Amino acid sequence: MFKPILIGDRTRPKLDYGQYIQFLTSIFFCGMNHGLGMGPQPFLGVFLHALGGFAAGSFYIPYKRVRGWAWESYWLVGGFFSWIIAPLTAALLTCPDLFGVLKNAPATSLFLSYLFGVLWGIGGLTFGLTMRYLGLSLGYALALGFCAAFGTIIPPLATGAASDLIGKISGQVTFFGIIVCLAGIAVCSQAGSRKEAELSTEEKRAVIKEFNFATGLWVAVFSGVMSACMALAYWKGAPIAETAVKFGTPPLFKNFPVLVVALWGGFTTNLVWCLILNIKNRSWRDYFRSGKTPLAANYVFSALAGITWYFQFFFYSMGTTKMGKYDFSSWTIHMAFIIVFSNLWGLAFQEWKGTGRRTRRLVIAGIIVLVVSTLIVGAGNYIASLKK
Repeated sequence: MFKPILIGDRTRPKLDYGQYIQFLTSIFFCGMNHGLGMGPQPFLGVFLHALGGFAAGSFYIPYKRVRGWAWESYWLVGGFFSWIIAPLTAALLTCPDLFGVLKNAPATSLFLSYLFGVLWGIGGLTFGLTMRYLGLSLGYALALGFCAAFGTIIPPLATGAASDLIGKISGQVTFFGIIVCLAGIAVCSQAGSRKEAELSTEEKRAVIKEFNFATGLWVAVFSGVMSACMALAYWKGAPIAETAVKFGTPPLFKNFPVLVVALWGGFTTNLVWCLILNIKNRSWRDYFRSGKTPLAANYVFSALAGITWYFQFFFYSMGTTKMGKYDFSSWTIHMAFIIVFSNLWGLAFQEWKGTGRRTRRLVIAGIIVLVVSTLIVGAGNYIASLKK
């Protein structure tokens, strides 16, 4: 950490600030790993997923402060931080030899994680459009409802773990929790439908300028199905995580290299589409044009949104390692918390202003049901972790 330099016949240490920062961050992450302990801790996993859900439900807020930029411009700038800078930084700080891991991981696993990342990127791309057309509350509820269903069900069906969900008490409790979660999502969606019926187009656009329910609905369905591919990227990236552990990565952080590969795929999709829109709409000038546009502020808020977005998978990656046997249920919990916090933000930003009392009660009821579902899923995972 210290490099000696000679001055006359005396030697004194010269501080290398880069190494010093790396040393401090390594202490922080090692302390985190030690503090969270080893082995399954489902309720701790639920808490980590709650932190990730809060980040995911909040990331779009800084984008509301961007002025004078087209959607594709601030989305790409934020994405560069969320899909490239942040995941690489976290993986380099927690994995002793990240590039050695990627070099020695199975090629098939790397390819499939990247491929599912590309497909997930399509979902993430259209997810941003969902926010434009439906707002935080309704957009999150509809898109993530489909995302939760497909992302949770496909992995256990493909691996054969679905039989445990039927034949064992722990599996039955976990499966019941998943059903409760989907019911909570349905309640939130019902509240969104009532909002659609109660508000006039002018009232909706007073809060959501580009509100369009028909377009937003189709975009939400497509986005939700494609976004579920991230759960599949983690599933197919398991050999990468195993390689990371062999290279000395603490188990708590073993999914960070998987996330690097998957998000490369997501960045590829978004980069291509955003550049196409930049050229088509001539919005490429946004990156350099100042004048009335607060250029520095736009970069700062876009970067803040991107980094906040990344933290959802930062905590999700750790939470998954704590869920035990039914770690695929992590996706349900993650989606549930995202919907909880996005709806709370939607209420805070008065997106439900003008709706009836019953509609607002439905939103609150949906949030409560979703929170209860995460506790049920956590209990099922806890039962599975107990020794006979």
